[in-house]
Amino acid sequence: MADLLVFSEQDQVAFELLSKARDLGSPAAALLGKANADDYFAYGAQQVYIGEDARLRDFHADVYADALAQIVQASQATVVLIGSTKRGKELAGRLAQKLGCGAVTDAIGLETQDGKITARRYALGGNTIASDAITSERQVIAVMPRTFEATPQPASGKTVRVDLKLRDPRVKIIERKPKPAATANIESAENLVVVGKGFGKQEDLAIAELFAQALRGEIGCTRALAADYHWLGEERIVGISGKKCKPRLMISVGVSGQIQHTVGVLGAKLIVAINKDKSAPIFKIADYGLVGDLYQVVPRLTEKLKK
Repeated sequence: MADLLVFSEQDQVAFELLSKARDLGSPAAALLGKANADDYFAYGAQQVYIGEDARLRDFHADVYADALAQIVQASQATVVLIGSTKRGKELAGRLAQKLGCGAVTDAIGLETQDGKITARRYALGGNTIASDAITSERQVIAVMPRTFEATPQPASGKTVRVDLKLRDPRVKIIERKPKPAATANIESAENLVVVGKGFGKQEDLAIAELFAQALRGEIGCTRALAADYHWLGEERIVGISGKKCKPRLMISVGVSGQIQHTVGVLGAKLIVAINKDKSAPIFKIADYGLVGDLYQVVPRLTEKLKK
């Protein structure tokens, strides 16, 4: 059983990692610039290592990696689990460099083989799943959010304050501009309508919006509609480069179903696909498929739902 240290700048992701870490060894948690240790004890942390320093008020990857490396040394952890968020991916590589060990990012599963923790992750563009084993004594593994369920299991742990010795960040913030607020939280949606390139123009997405409203659900999209066409915000991307969703019902509209997208919805309890191409790959994962023109099918379904 390994000694594990869990960290994420997002509390909920850290709770997910702690819930899994309980099955793999003796879990501890690291908190940087905050001190809500009781929440972490509620999810099974046996120790919570707290590092406080004015330099941690803003996220600077080099400073956070330095602080976390010092906590790893203090805890003597052999495995560090980090949330594979945008910040977490950058942090994992920097931390591994400071510790002189290997790192894996975007893990979608963890298992134990021959006393070592191995990480499962998508490979070859999402077409297969590989098991990666880090051969160094220490391991840094960044795990995708929502890979595990956050399940409370209170532990009577202890708090350890680490006296950090940090340098000023190499990047200086000279201006801040507000970022438009995210308009959706598709990860928590019970019903999700996912749209793709079957829609001819941006205005046509109103068809899907009315459909989602009738379902009391949210709208997600393939990467192209957000990153290439800019029809929707990037917070709505579903897939290997976006979010992993586990809705009760997922209805795919005008989506071909390439593996890079479908890996984000395989956890859905029920998958329905609407596409005019009967050979579209999306039908291979769908529980129900409807071959037809979305411009005719979706409005009729919406009217039925309204009634």
